[in-house]
Amino acid sequence: MRKRYVLSLVSAIILCVLLTHCGGQPQGQQPSSSTSTQPKSPAIKSIELTYSVFFPATHSQYKLAESWAKEVETRTNGKVKITMYPGGSLTKADQCYEGVINAVSDIGMSCFAYTRGRFPLLEVLDLPLGYPSGKVATLVAMDIIKKYQPAELKDVQFLYVHAHGPGILASKKPVRTLDDLKGLKVRATGLCTKIVEKLGAQPVGMSQPETYEALQKGVVDATFCPMETLQGWKQGEVIQAVTDSRCVGYTTSMFVVMNKAKWEQLPQDVKDVILAVSEEWVEKHAQAWDEDDAKAREYITGMGKEIISLTPEEQERWKNAVQPVIQDYASVSDNLPRAEILADTQKRIQELSQ
Repeated sequence: MRKRYVLSLVSAIILCVLLTHCGGQPQGQQPSSSTSTQPKSPAIKSIELTYSVFFPATHSQYKLAESWAKEVETRTNGKVKITMYPGGSLTKADQCYEGVINAVSDIGMSCFAYTRGRFPLLEVLDLPLGYPSGKVATLVAMDIIKKYQPAELKDVQFLYVHAHGPGILASKKPVRTLDDLKGLKVRATGLCTKIVEKLGAQPVGMSQPETYEALQKGVVDATFCPMETLQGWKQGEVIQAVTDSRCVGYTTSMFVVMNKAKWEQLPQDVKDVILAVSEEWVEKHAQAWDEDDAKAREYITGMGKEIISLTPEEQERWKNAVQPVIQDYASVSDNLPRAEILADTQKRIQELSQ
């Protein structure tokens, strides 16, 4: 009986020791922080945005778009993350604007001219008004959109616009006079197709990404473009001469817009950052256009391509030939302030060119 009692007592002691060392904290010791059941603060969820750009990743204008995105990320302390899609990899150049409206991308950069007829009032920006530089073209475009707030942009949140330097004629054979243009197939976009027609050539509508191959294969004989295109899009490799036609210098204005529903979901502090960075980047794009024009001129000269200057008499012939394009724009009856916006655009070009 006594033996059974001793065995029971020993078993109880052993069980107590095991429970103390294996089942919990030693007496008097507080739980470590690693075993604390206090709830953790939830991580701040970043705002993910997509940005479709029609320029190739190697182009300076794409690099500016990329730096814009990085600046937005930095100033929002990482709250915003923007994924870039260069070279029309998300939406093609002529589908970019619709892609933003339909939320294929949250942000988009392309040309108004690639969707001809959708922006009737803003066609004024691309008229052959004799733009002397990319800086003037960019600042004029920004000023005009700010002043008139066109209803044709109501489907998106407008961020900013920029525009290239004076359009010139790059061709596979020299064009020295208006007569040399007759019968040539000339690549153009938007309103520029009307310019080509008035100059006596045959317009072929296409975007910049298609132009190199079209020139190379003889689908077109020439292209109207800013000088920078000959290096930035490598089109200098497939042309032989450049006619300096800045006397009828047109531009192509390029939008940066955002999906409206996505914009309205953003916190106000993020909206403020995006608008502030956008305002600053206008000048950067303008400067880049002119720098690239200068570099491209050196580039094609170094390749032995001929740059042709029109005589004063020829310049007058070209200006007179395209005058109907300007008059046609102003004479359309559609309840838009066409004459007013045209006069303002011409005035701003003159003021900024001094």
